[in-house]
Amino acid sequence: MTSSHELKHGWFDVKEVDPGIFEIDEPLHFEWVKSYLIIGNDSAALIDTGTGIGDLRSTVDEIATLPIRVLNSHGHWDHIGSNYQFDEIAIHESEAWKLEKGVPRERMKQNLAPEFLNGPLPDGVDPDNAPIPPSKATSFLHNGDLIDLGGVVLEVIHAPGHSPGSVVFLDRNRGILFSTDVAYGAPLYCFSPETSFDDYRISMRQLAVLAPELRTLYPSHNDTPKSPNLLLDIDKAFDRIVAREAEVLIENDYRRYDFDGFSVFLSL
Repeated sequence: MTSSHELKHGWFDVKEVDPGIFEIDEPLHFEWVKSYLIIGNDSAALIDTGTGIGDLRSTVDEIATLPIRVLNSHGHWDHIGSNYQFDEIAIHESEAWKLEKGVPRERMKQNLAPEFLNGPLPDGVDPDNAPIPPSKATSFLHNGDLIDLGGVVLEVIHAPGHSPGSVVFLDRNRGILFSTDVAYGAPLYCFSPETSFDDYRISMRQLAVLAPELRTLYPSHNDTPKSPNLLLDIDKAFDRIVAREAEVLIENDYRRYDFDGFSVFLSL
């Protein structure tokens, strides 16, 4: 386990995973969430802002002095936590309302319960009083948008299913897909009221078509990087679920399907 003394501001594991691409990892929380700072010649993009624990803004400023635009992949709490530290924020319009609500103290107290932590919180963070402040979108992300950072272009792909406004980001020139919460090697969640397995299946089919053009995936959770073959594997797994060829386990209020390297959780 990573020691908090080895981490930036006691919370972030930062590494340059590709030239000009920095993975900002939060290994001391069970979500094991990652944000990505992509640096161009003229500006930088920050894909998501994590759980709000630790000083993300200072961490980012130690890497880049360029203008920074936050690109929220969706509006779940573990991806918008430090939005309030930034001036420019873009998200799919369907989830912009989540930013303005923030996350209340009571919910964050649950999120930061001892059983969800793999190490100490940074100095000065009180788990009983750590709400995520509201933030506001300054622009919206649309399918097909091109975000030009100067020498680096990110293409927005709307990929609903995990949430209505989920997006991924494609660096087509370098064969890199930031696959966010849409595709990663761990449990894939699609059982809350806002999820849609039908939409998720369409999104995965769309992304699987891209796999031959890709060099690598940078997901927002767990081990990274991942092979583009993960997109093909998830696409096939979804087909097996629909065809009732996959073994199902009933747990609490959802169905669980286990595959090699990931699982899928669906509502009953």
